[in-house]
Amino acid sequence: MSLTFNNRIALVTGAGRGIGRSIAKNLAASGIKVLCVSKSNNCESVVAEIKALGGDAEAYQVDVSDSKAVASACESILSQYEAVDILVNNAGITRDGLLLRMSDEDWDAVLATNLSSCFYWSKGLLRGMTRRRWGRIINISSISGVMGNPGQFNYCAAKAGMIGATKSLAKEVAGRNITVNAVAPGFVETDMTGEMNQEVLETMKKMIPLKRLGCPEDIAHAVNFIASEESGYITGQVFIIDGGIVM
Repeated sequence: MSLTFNNRIALVTGAGRGIGRSIAKNLAASGIKVLCVSKSNNCESVVAEIKALGGDAEAYQVDVSDSKAVASACESILSQYEAVDILVNNAGITRDGLLLRMSDEDWDAVLATNLSSCFYWSKGLLRGMTRRRWGRIINISSISGVMGNPGQFNYCAAKAGMIGATKSLAKEVAGRNITVNAVAPGFVETDMTGEMNQEVLETMKKMIPLKRLGCPEDIAHAVNFIASEESGYITGQVFIIDGGIVM
């Protein structure tokens, strides 16, 4: 089944690498104009890749944890476009450590980047969706927010918060034909896992019934479906994509 998108515009945060990069490229390959956001300028290379393949994309350098910076970016974007139809809140960081050793700074940084950014972008772009009576908000959470993980008190709290926010907003905006869903990846091959000890990686794989790590494209394909016209009757849901860990 081919998916339908009808000349939509999408914004993807954390689009410079890993899962966000794959999501941006997949959406662009479906004919969607993609606004790629990252704190650094690494979205420029993603935009170049997309354009080289015939897609349409723009790069925005924004600190997603800064409410004023996000508000300014939203204002600028909405001055150029009637609305952003698809919002993918993917930006995230980790600052792992046991709770007794976790600093206030590590707690604040992870909550601001992973959870508060979701609030800032959703609030900043929602009005355009409501006017057009169509929208897709997709929050990239994690199985850590579903099942917890030792040494990630801050990260698990942020990702669980995204799930609660997803369900709440889904009920608020359903009457405007806007869907809000979450995707919760498991262990995925990214720059972060590439730096891990091989022994640790093998231990992780043994926990996964499919016996392999996911790849960013596994997540991107799910996002494409949730962003499409065909997913219009799905809202408030959490799509767990983890190779079978959580059953």
